[in-house]
Amino acid sequence: MTGDALPFGPGELLMIACYLSSLLVIGWISRRARRKQSMDDFYLAGRGVGFLVLLLTLYATQYSGNTLFGFTGKTYVIGYAWVVCLHFMTAIVVFYLLLAPKLHWLSRRFDFVTPSDFIQHRFRLRLASVLATATMVVALAIYLLAQLKAMGEALRGFMPQHGDEAYIWGVVILALVIVVYETLGGFRAVAWTDVVQGTSLMIGFTILLLMVFQKYGSLSDATRILSEVKPSLTAPPNSIGALKWASWIFLVGIGGALYPQAIQRIYAAKSARSLRGSLAVMAFLPLATTLVAVIFGVMAAAYVPGFEVEPDKILTVVCREIQQQGVAGRMLVVLLFAAILAALMSTADSVLLSVSSMITKDFYAPLIRPEASDAELTRVGKMVSWTLISVATILAIAFKNTDLVTLLKVKFDLIVQLAPMFFLGLHWTGLRSGPVLAGMLIGLTVAVGLIAAGHGEVAGIHAGNYGLLANLVAAIGLSVFLNRTAPL
Repeated sequence: MTGDALPFGPGELLMIACYLSSLLVIGWISRRARRKQSMDDFYLAGRGVGFLVLLLTLYATQYSGNTLFGFTGKTYVIGYAWVVCLHFMTAIVVFYLLLAPKLHWLSRRFDFVTPSDFIQHRFRLRLASVLATATMVVALAIYLLAQLKAMGEALRGFMPQHGDEAYIWGVVILALVIVVYETLGGFRAVAWTDVVQGTSLMIGFTILLLMVFQKYGSLSDATRILSEVKPSLTAPPNSIGALKWASWIFLVGIGGALYPQAIQRIYAAKSARSLRGSLAVMAFLPLATTLVAVIFGVMAAAYVPGFEVEPDKILTVVCREIQQQGVAGRMLVVLLFAAILAALMSTADSVLLSVSSMITKDFYAPLIRPEASDAELTRVGKMVSWTLISVATILAIAFKNTDLVTLLKVKFDLIVQLAPMFFLGLHWTGLRSGPVLAGMLIGLTVAVGLIAAGHGEVAGIHAGNYGLLANLVAAIGLSVFLNRTAPL
């Protein structure tokens, strides 16, 4: 059934080419719209991003290839237990609200460009900001790798007759498109293309839901089938499963709110009002995105058995079945394919821009060229983007068989160790620089040590959460001790 898929013809390929070309055109237009050659303009669009663009760029960045491929594949394997993704994606918005208002105000007052600008401002300790930057760069490099992998899987899934060749071309071509429009227009290009990609993603999720119901029937029928043939996929979680749910909610809720690209969108917001309005709408979007991915995974588990070993491919498998239903099916699949590209590219471009800004401003500028001008730093940032995308493309091709959700977990295990610096640093003046650095070192050691020992989860709780607990105990305990013995 999967081997006789209809390949994309000239018409379908032309539509995809036009979509990708439109992104390059937006990149060129955004380059013409730049106001000055500066880090502020290139990486934050001059801090003038209004409500609608801010909403769609947050949305497009938050919902990525993991949402479409990873979440549907995970649901396919474990069933309704993956409904937790709806909760942890909502939790991200909750943690945003604890972070965004004050951080936005501070960024305006002190001209923050990267997340580490806040850390350096708050703690006045270069080692702490360097460690935080290094952690974010590694975490986002993993995330970028996951998006490029998903790009390759998307094209391979829709062109199975070409196998690994399609995978490689999918990674290379889409990576090239991303880096071209990003280096043309910076954050402005990324945000404007996110408007197109976010809209495509919303339409794509709607099409996805309609296609699945039309092909297979109701969700209740699929649930009944699973309860008979795979009852474990419909069973409620046991005590370990409940702990795992809670662990996912804290891991992704905190980690997602601390995405460097999300923090930079907080900086770029035109006003506090625009920021609040965008976050208010974002709270409802998991119902229209992750819930759809779960429904899709449940339906596929009931009607398309046999892909437990390669669950990330299940999305394209079902789409190929729908594609064979005639011209209408082919066109719907092309539209869905465009939505898949939107999900992948909107996250990859934001990640690439954030990593570029951090390497340039937090490493190159203070450690190598303190006297560098804004224009020079902007040029260096563009060169960093090209270098990063080249390395990530090579790694995505070399490690094409790595599971997407595995990459997702490792990224969050690292990035949650920033939580004391941001959440406590914003709201507790008693947090000391030495203890927060010690806490982060301890948290990273615990998390990485557990992962390296093969214990990514212990009793249902992720390694990153154990690290965060140790991190908080050290940061708070040592700060309280120092405050009592040597007041601020």
